[in-house]
Amino acid sequence: MFFYTQQRCVEHRHMRGQQAQRYARNLVVTVLNVQKYEARFGFIYKMRAASVGLGASFFNANSSVSILKFRQSILGLLLACGSVIVSPAVSAAPQSTVQQELASSSALLIDLNSNEVLYSSNPDWVVPIASVTKLMTAMVVLDAKLPLDQRLPVTIRDAQEMQGVFSRVRIGSEISRREMLLLTLMSSENRAAASLAHHYPGGYAAFIQAMNAKALALGMTHTRYVEPTGLSELNVSSANDLVKLLKASQGYPLIEQFSTTGEKTVAFHKPNYTLGFRNTNALVRKPDWSIQLTKTGFTNAAGHCLVMRTVMDQREVAFVVLDAFGKYTHMADASRLKKWLETGKVTPVAPAALAYKQQKQAARQLAGQPGDAAAAVLSER
Repeated sequence: MFFYTQQRCVEHRHMRGQQAQRYARNLVVTVLNVQKYEARFGFIYKMRAASVGLGASFFNANSSVSILKFRQSILGLLLACGSVIVSPAVSAAPQSTVQQELASSSALLIDLNSNEVLYSSNPDWVVPIASVTKLMTAMVVLDAKLPLDQRLPVTIRDAQEMQGVFSRVRIGSEISRREMLLLTLMSSENRAAASLAHHYPGGYAAFIQAMNAKALALGMTHTRYVEPTGLSELNVSSANDLVKLLKASQGYPLIEQFSTTGEKTVAFHKPNYTLGFRNTNALVRKPDWSIQLTKTGFTNAAGHCLVMRTVMDQREVAFVVLDAFGKYTHMADASRLKKWLETGKVTPVAPAALAYKQQKQAARQLAGQPGDAAAAVLSER
């Protein structure tokens, strides 16, 4: 009986949670009963042990050696089940193979070291990307090697999309190009992004050309930019292309620094005033996240978007979600994937978010992917 129980203990080390606890508890009760009977009844325990299947021959009342062997058998049984009793978490079953559902219409998660696809959902869909555009805006500015400490006036006259868009930043006030980059990346300030394009060598139009040339150089064949802020729904890309952009961003430490800055107070000149800004990605302020680079985006056409270089399950990853429902859904999708990778646990998605996703998917199927706006822009190439 003991040898059978010992074997069963070895076979069932995959048990976890309440099942493992019950198994361990029953074993401990058995051992305690053995000790109690042995202490109280001595020789009589021989008969009681036989009655529970241990066999009368297992003991010899006149032999302390037999009792010692019996105790050794008990110890062996405890050791065989040690992983269940001492650390049920260690003996947990393998991670769930159930796929995590996301609220975002398009998503991609790539291991940056191995290029392994860890999660994928409609990664080739060409969709508006909103202020994720500003990552390319920052790259083009830095590629030009312009003086970062040069003070520049805020101007939006070249950006038609900026007309009527509210901002706390006053037109004509001045800050450095470095501060414009910071506000563009950290708090997604549209007037800062438009000003960076205006003050580019050759002007606004040359800046847009440089953005598209950079995209082609990176192999982003399904990406097109028509302005530097992301307000236009004609700024389009795919999750696959944005992973290429995230990989390229590893060569831009200043983008990493500015995009992950939590908050900053900036002093403007002509006139003099100060404004406080915060990062649009609340995850940079979470202690359980290690984020190397990030950019959020939102317009009605694009939904909520989020791209990051971060760490999940001790892997450096490129993360992209596009067209999510709700103010925080894109960040919730990031947390869902992180938890799923690290624990195997699936987190449910709110019914309203799933309904939005299904509605958008149905609309794209009717219109034909990549969709009228994206197809029209890409066909110009």
